[in-house]
Amino acid sequence: MRVRAHAAPVVRTASVTLPTRADGSMCLGVVADTHSRPHLATVELLRALAPDAILHAGDIGDLGVLETLAAIAPVHAVRGNIDVRAPNLPDELTIDLVHDGARVLRILLVHIAVNGPRLRADVVRTAKAAGAELVVCGHSHVPFIGEDRGLFVFNPGSAGPRRFSLPIVFGTLTLGESGLRLEHVSCETGAKWSPSGCG
Repeated sequence: MRVRAHAAPVVRTASVTLPTRADGSMCLGVVADTHSRPHLATVELLRALAPDAILHAGDIGDLGVLETLAAIAPVHAVRGNIDVRAPNLPDELTIDLVHDGARVLRILLVHIAVNGPRLRADVVRTAKAAGAELVVCGHSHVPFIGEDRGLFVFNPGSAGPRRFSLPIVFGTLTLGESGLRLEHVSCETGAKWSPSGCG
């Protein structure tokens, strides 16, 4: 009897370059796991942020979500595990933030990247092969900022329907004179969010 070998799934990859502002600063809104129903305040909070671009780390759901976000700023998204209607979106997106022709930061945007607080080995390999310094991911709905095996890790949490007792949040990525700053914003209060509930 012949046993058929299953082909590995094809991973769609893409890359994009985003120029910083003239002074080298940049602000990105980062969302994930909207599941067709982003919290009603998300759009207004992102509009008030006035980001240079918005990243979506997958599990978009209804693709109209991307159209709504694109009315605020250019959107760069990856496909999540529920996004069967988004075959043209990449599974992995490499994003270069560039100032005066020089790369300031390389981001790997993927949907599934962590097991708990640690990066999956395959994602570490992919990020390091791409020369990325920061991995931005979604899937778990757990907002997280950390570092693992020489890579920064940022999960913006879920801006969609609440799962269990997890917060409804999105992330911000800011480049400035003090370097890179990663933060979370509560969709429910508009305030900065942290695990301790302060700051």
